[in-house]
Amino acid sequence: MAKNKTTETNESIVDFINAFVEDEAKRNDAFKLIQIIQEITGLEPKMWGPSIIGFGNYHYKYASGHEGDAPLVGFSPRKAAISLYIYVSPENREELISKLGKHKASKGCIYIKKLADIDIEVLKNMISLSLEYLKNLYPSN
Repeated sequence: MAKNKTTETNESIVDFINAFVEDEAKRNDAFKLIQIIQEITGLEPKMWGPSIIGFGNYHYKYASGHEGDAPLVGFSPRKAAISLYIYVSPENREELISKLGKHKASKGCIYIKKLADIDIEVLKNMISLSLEYLKNLYPSN
């Protein structure tokens, strides 16, 4: 089985943001997101792989046998958009995401251009629900 490439590292988050996030507004949003997520989770941010800032972790195992570790909540301030890794239960996802504001979404990610485009209170609610959902889905963590 292939080893998961996205693992927790000891790289500096501040150095990553300052070196690789060229846009000043996106840098500021990245630091603000760290504050928001830390406030809600009580967890310290860690780098996951070369470009994901994650908080906490859980161990997953799929029916296919694939397993690994992932952050409970995370984001990546990429050039095109900020990718948010928030896992809300399917029954709550559509309602919450419809209230979030300007975004794009895929199965596992929510993409935003800037924090000013979204409702921060809805984001905070989604982060809290994501923690609860993952802790219930993977209780051994």
